[in-house]
Amino acid sequence: MNQMIEILLKRKSIRAYENKPISAEEREVILQATLRAPTAGNMMLYSIIEVTDQSVKETLVKTCDNQPFIAKAPLVWLFLADYQRWMDTFILSGVEQNCTPKRTIIRKPEEGDLFLACSDALIAAQTSVIAAESLGIGSCYIGDIMENYEIHRDLFKLPQYVFPICMLCYGYPTKNQKERKLTSRFDKKYILFENHYRRLEEKDFVEMYADKNGSIEEAQNIGQSLYTRKFNADFTIELNRSVRVILDKWLRDVNSNKL
Repeated sequence: MNQMIEILLKRKSIRAYENKPISAEEREVILQATLRAPTAGNMMLYSIIEVTDQSVKETLVKTCDNQPFIAKAPLVWLFLADYQRWMDTFILSGVEQNCTPKRTIIRKPEEGDLFLACSDALIAAQTSVIAAESLGIGSCYIGDIMENYEIHRDLFKLPQYVFPICMLCYGYPTKNQKERKLTSRFDKKYILFENHYRRLEEKDFVEMYADKNGSIEEAQNIGQSLYTRKFNADFTIELNRSVRVILDKWLRDVNSNKL
């Protein structure tokens, strides 16, 4: 087993950090590795906002489902699916005027463009996670950044074609975090299929969730528990409301002459 595989197999989310800053040199190494992440057509359809303002971190604690460790993280990066940069490039390059003689209108970013930009941003985010792990720096994804879009849009001055897909907190893990056991993952036979998709049967689900029955809270089985605690929870309802607002803003005027 080489060092990279060992890092990947031992990685876990870290939500408590030592009172130790991440040095400028370490931050730069993580950033340079991140910028080398695979990207669609070498377009780098993402941007990163580094959150250094402590008052903004405190706001994010509240808007991201009340997670106090966000305010204590030495390094916080917000990863954005970003097509605004390319739209601005197209406009400044005269693409709009070039379309006019052809009696066409400039194309706006659509659903596929958004998904591609989200992929770029998430690949970059995960690359940063592995780079940080190689330096002994832990991390935790904050998917809740997609909630409360109106607040986050104003907080970070996000334009139309920018989507806050995830946020990451980085820091040196405490002793307890280092010693904490890894959470389990589903067996590969439920995840990896050959040539075609396979829908799982009842016996598969019984086996797949066998070691998770201890986590059931006020429910008859793990399915009911996860539905209540995760899938239909208040934060998930807010997440979907917020994403609908983002999508509406992203796709606004997609078939018009308005930019």
